Amino acid sequence: MGISIELTTDKARFCSLTIPKINYSVERLTPTELFVEPAQLLFEKKIRIQDITCFQYNARPAFFKSEESDFPFDIFSATFYLLSRYEEYLPHSKNSYGAYAHENSLAFNQKFLHIPLINYWIEDFKEIILKKWPSLNLKQNTFRFIPTYDIDTAWKYQHKGLTRNLGSLFRHSFMLNFQAVKQQVAVLKGRQQDPWDAYSWLEELHQRHRLHPIYFFLMTKKRSKHDRNLSPNKPAFQRLIRELQANSEIGIHPSWLTMYNSKTLLSEINLLQEISSNTVTNSRQHFIRWQLPSTYRSLIQYGIQNEFSMGYSTINGFRASVASPYKWFDLPSETTTTLRLWPFCFMDSTAIFEQQSTEEQAFREIKAFAQEIKKVNGIMITIWHNNYLGTDPLFRGWKNVYKKFVESLEDDSAI
Repeated sequence: MGISIELTTDKARFCSLTIPKINYSVERLTPTELFVEPAQLLFEKKIRIQDITCFQYNARPAFFKSEESDFPFDIFSATFYLLSRYEEYLPHSKNSYGAYAHENSLAFNQKFLHIPLINYWIEDFKEIILKKWPSLNLKQNTFRFIPTYDIDTAWKYQHKGLTRNLGSLFRHSFMLNFQAVKQQVAVLKGRQQDPWDAYSWLEELHQRHRLHPIYFFLMTKKRSKHDRNLSPNKPAFQRLIRELQANSEIGIHPSWLTMYNSKTLLSEINLLQEISSNTVTNSRQHFIRWQLPSTYRSLIQYGIQNEFSMGYSTINGFRASVASPYKWFDLPSETTTTLRLWPFCFMDSTAIFEQQSTEEQAFREIKAFAQEIKKVNGIMITIWHNNYLGTDPLFRGWKNVYKKFVESLEDDSAI
């Protein structure tokens, strides 16, 4: 809220103060305070299953209810529970990527995954504070959109070498897909742009709408079933990285194996730093595949300051129920950290493959997310991939979905 605070456990001093003050304890102390009764979560040292019962407050879910407080629930414990991803430390099932399955989450089961619930709670809390102390000057945030892109494979045909292109031609021919054969030959002969080359179009879009994007590059040298990127040793790929970073931020896109191998993570970060001649401080996990607390601890160890994986790969929405960046708290070690988490709410591949959305359904979904975030003046982060934004017939229409969405952000009536 943009105000300075002081914490104290000195009851006598607290009672003597005449400034605005919040009492977070088991009993009311003064008539002038704002009293919030704790649910005890923040005073515990062990991670355990919490007794959570949701109720409606201002037509939205809340939990850790309090009948005695000046605010109807313990906003501090409830916010901490969601932001810390407390439930992800509890026993849970995994999704097909070996990560926490969204079906475990409170937000999914209580049907608030589609809204930045914490931002709404904060607005409600601000209202209570200003009713009590109207002269307080609380910070007003503004809506912001940050476009981000995962470059899993920079081109479909170009710069892939003879063996991979011959294999691709054989597959197209075997499946009698002669249109794809014709396209591939045209690209390789230089008569047609690679269908996954959307970079110039994106640069123009960013300039036209004054956007500041972030590109995340997959840098593993060892290709596998899940990491099918172009070799980072390719001069063309290295040129692309340097060209894009001229007008954008860049970051590492740690490969599939890095979730269990921190040495691989370090080598990929070092390689991107060497190519870009810049320190790499941004990261997003490939397939949004990470686990707590080990993934975040490794990222901190290797100098990452901003992490962009707080979302699901299997469903769009707000994994941490927030549309604002925040510092990660290492729950098992009870430690504050320097790592800032930047939540995303929409990913194109999730809409296409997991939710099997049509272009129109995806457009309505992403517009609805923007509407919710604008209401609370939050930060909207989306993930798109270059291969869905090019000219590949397999993904015809998705480029227009993105273009239409970006244009709609400047028209409040459209949102």
